Amino acid sequence: MNQPPPLVDFNPLACDPALGAAIGRYCGRVPALDELALEAGSGVAREHGRLADLHQPVLHTHNRYGDRIDEVEFHPSWHWLMHRAVAHGLHAAPWGSDATPAAHFIRAAGFYLWTQVEAGHGCPLSMTYAAVPALRHCPELSAQWEPGLCSRVYDPVLQAPASKLGLLAGMSMTEKQGGSDVRANTTTAARVDGGAYRLAGHKWFTSAPMNDVFLTLAYAPAGLTCFAVPRVLPDGTHNGIRLQRLKNKLGNRANASAEIEYDGTLGWAVGTEGRGIPTIIEMVAMTRLDCVLGSAATIRAALSEAAHHVAHRRAFGIRLADAPLMAAVIADLALESEAATALAMRLAAAIDAGERALLRIALPASKYYVCKRAPAVVAEALECLGGNGYVEDSGLPRLYREAPLNSIWEGAGNITALDVLRALSRDAATAEALLAELDPVTQAYPGLDRAVSLLRAELSDPAPERSRRLAVLIVLCLQASLLLQRSPAVVAEAFLGSRFGGDPTGWTMGLLPARTDTRLLVNRVTPSLG
Repeated sequence: MNQPPPLVDFNPLACDPALGAAIGRYCGRVPALDELALEAGSGVAREHGRLADLHQPVLHTHNRYGDRIDEVEFHPSWHWLMHRAVAHGLHAAPWGSDATPAAHFIRAAGFYLWTQVEAGHGCPLSMTYAAVPALRHCPELSAQWEPGLCSRVYDPVLQAPASKLGLLAGMSMTEKQGGSDVRANTTTAARVDGGAYRLAGHKWFTSAPMNDVFLTLAYAPAGLTCFAVPRVLPDGTHNGIRLQRLKNKLGNRANASAEIEYDGTLGWAVGTEGRGIPTIIEMVAMTRLDCVLGSAATIRAALSEAAHHVAHRRAFGIRLADAPLMAAVIADLALESEAATALAMRLAAAIDAGERALLRIALPASKYYVCKRAPAVVAEALECLGGNGYVEDSGLPRLYREAPLNSIWEGAGNITALDVLRALSRDAATAEALLAELDPVTQAYPGLDRAVSLLRAELSDPAPERSRRLAVLIVLCLQASLLLQRSPAVVAEAFLGSRFGGDPTGWTMGLLPARTDTRLLVNRVTPSLG
């Protein structure tokens, strides 16, 4: 009695007005997204997500005969999730020969929907998506790997690439003594016959180590260089990638992250020798988009759980959703979700449109802010379930453990905030593109005008110690602009009043302007079963 029904067999697209509006704006109805959404909300998919997280991957360094095999065993639910994700092209569809003009946006919308089921398997999808443009720095390597990477067949068998129906790519950049400071790497690469190099050294984090090819950094004679390193060589032999151990992570447990050693491992240079950093920057931009998408998806998944719970649970004689203070909290969670989703989808559409200047500054800023909001939002959503939310069965602890990851991956907060300054220093067009995005909402709301004035001041005199402040200003102003132009007035007014109203009590969830229609805000995001 007085328990919410299981949140299964619902349509996560139908209760996500921000995503629905973005789809309508950027590409129109896409039947494949409708199908993906229905499967993402199914009880079958949600159970596979739970099982993949529960049964963590297992490393097998040797077989029963003592031979070194360096293999990771995944639960069947991992493979179930990967099979469907690859079939929907969430790993590389925008790079295929049949890609549509809105291919990056459609892929982003699908990635956002599907990672709400389970976030860990999004890692190999994201790395494959990002690897293709990097490989195109070397046409020969691109021709060799791209057809398999763009295949919509998931083939987990470890064998020669030419024998596989589909391929996945990974990244192996950081080392224990350097972390994000990849120039501190010590891995070396020595030339051998046939244009190959032999690599020697270690990597501290290599996610999805069973993928087929890895982009990695090592010092060649001309300097730090990016290399494509296959797991298995064309003749079917293993390529000397030694898996030392798997990381025991806070979250993202379905995905394996390994420490590896290169011991005479063969690799092929991607691009010009000594130009490793510029080569991987293009890859990092793509994975940072997925960090924003992944955090927006985590926020949305937590909102769905909280809104569903309060729609069915009663306390003190009323339904929780009808309690004014609870309604204010859920409504505020909905605002945070809508702002994050609208921004993530705008960035994805900017890739299709080739808006490089805007992306150069907005992507790192969004990666900084949206990813940092996720843990606070999930914590508030968890609290809406009370003690039930603190219990593993609710699914909220899994989301809570997952929430900090995207803020760390591909450059933690300080790295991404400083990258905003780098964008400004290298190209004046970045600030111009950003301010042009805000021009349509000039004088729409006094608090926003004040924030834009502060933003202009920071842009004209950027400083490292204020780079976090700059990133926050950029994102809040962008979110406000998007909601003002593309969301109902009740949404925009509540967001502006709570984020730009200057309330001296500070900012925690549930502090919305007086007379906000919280019932409307809650109803439009609450999942509908059946």
